[in-house]
Amino acid sequence: MLAVQLKQDAHCTVKDLALQHNVSTRTIARDLTLMRDQGMQIDADRGRGGGVRLDRNWGVGRLNLSFPEAVDLLISIAVAEQMNSPMFLANLGSVRRQLVASFSPVRRQQVSRLKSRILIGVTASTYVQASTQTPPKRVVQTLHQAFADLESLDISYRREDGMASRREIEPHYLLLKYPVWYVVAFDHKTKLPRTFRCDRISSARSTGTPFRLLPKSAFEPSLTADDLSV
Repeated sequence: MLAVQLKQDAHCTVKDLALQHNVSTRTIARDLTLMRDQGMQIDADRGRGGGVRLDRNWGVGRLNLSFPEAVDLLISIAVAEQMNSPMFLANLGSVRRQLVASFSPVRRQQVSRLKSRILIGVTASTYVQASTQTPPKRVVQTLHQAFADLESLDISYRREDGMASRREIEPHYLLLKYPVWYVVAFDHKTKLPRTFRCDRISSARSTGTPFRLLPKSAFEPSLTADDLSV
């Protein structure tokens, strides 16, 4: 609250801040010291009429992200890095490292490999693009978390011919053939590698069952097929 006020207000004195927050000037001074210790750039004007303020160029500070939100952000960063565009790479590495460092050691090992599990293919054909829809948000979040945690998914899937089926899949890789996303998975029903269009997954539930990541070479036949959707 204090940091937001100092960043927004052009001029705040310690006395004014103490009155507004109903605390002593000593408490405000102590809080300002703690904020400086945390790396915030607090500027102070000395003399009569002087005040304190937070540098407007200072960053957003600590974000309180849930694990699913952090995973979504990490996957987005991994996609941008794999696309290798200089427009996106200026600070992405630093952001990714800070996010990964905030996880527990077990999760840190899992999420640190996300970049290598994002595959970028050629642009989808106009025929495929014409039939693409936005996947349900809940499906995307569940898929992302199972993908990061290396856990299998129970999904409802609609094939190109309209037939629906339930599958248990292991989401090993994500493939972007812009603008269409696919999940490159091991399908327990057929006991074979398969590639599923994400927008055809109508529901998804994590089974909590872990799986061991397979090399990309294990999925080459399904990745090179003319029709990537089953």
